[in-house]
Amino acid sequence: MAASAPHHIVFANEKGGTGKSTTAVHVAVGLAMQGARVACIDLDSRQRTLFRYLENRRDTAQRRGVDLPTPTFEALENPDQAELNKQIERMGEGMDFLLFDTPGRDDPFARFVATRSDTLVTPINDSFVDFDLIGKVDAESFKVTKISFYAELIWEARTTRARKEGKSIDWVVLRNRLHNMEARNQQRVGSALDALAKRVGFRVTPGLSERVVYRELFPSGLTLLDKGHLGQLGTSHIAARQELRQLIGALNLKVPVAA
Repeated sequence: MAASAPHHIVFANEKGGTGKSTTAVHVAVGLAMQGARVACIDLDSRQRTLFRYLENRRDTAQRRGVDLPTPTFEALENPDQAELNKQIERMGEGMDFLLFDTPGRDDPFARFVATRSDTLVTPINDSFVDFDLIGKVDAESFKVTKISFYAELIWEARTTRARKEGKSIDWVVLRNRLHNMEARNQQRVGSALDALAKRVGFRVTPGLSERVVYRELFPSGLTLLDKGHLGQLGTSHIAARQELRQLIGALNLKVPVAA
């Protein structure tokens, strides 16, 4: 039986191009494949990447006459706080997880759901351009000099939640789109993330590598978890599937056992 309040998972990064929507879709589908009841709200009313991805998935299932576990999904219906609250309540009813994909820009609704999340996932590219969202580093030593406004916002939300409810936001920073040719930069970014994690309280975990297959899957709405529907997979695709499974496992999301 589903809990009265679903676990809120928010994918948020105010910078675009981090693989946020792709990661969100794969996590949502992965949870649905485990038997969880999952609903998704795409808060990016302009691009609607998550919404269109799941729409493509639904169409593929109908066209091929196959069963593809698919979360319930909607886009932001009305850019109004009261209406969003109603949509959240309606979409979350009877669900185990309510997942939000947010715009890759500063957005008031994105900050609203992020500060009220149970699990906050922030995918970043492995560069100091993206690191700047959560912290500043010294130009010479690459040591962390200060935390960003966004990191302060989440830190305060975590502190308030812990004080009022006895639990906090599990903030996970995903190192997405890793490249094999930038070892020195990756080490510097990794060291800075570890240092900032100790100050702010997020967890760091490997995300998804840069792979063409993720862009190729979008038109069909399929994911790397859809065995039997992807045709013959190469070694790199099998490695990517394992990478994805490890990512989902690292989020520590507890799927309720069906009665």
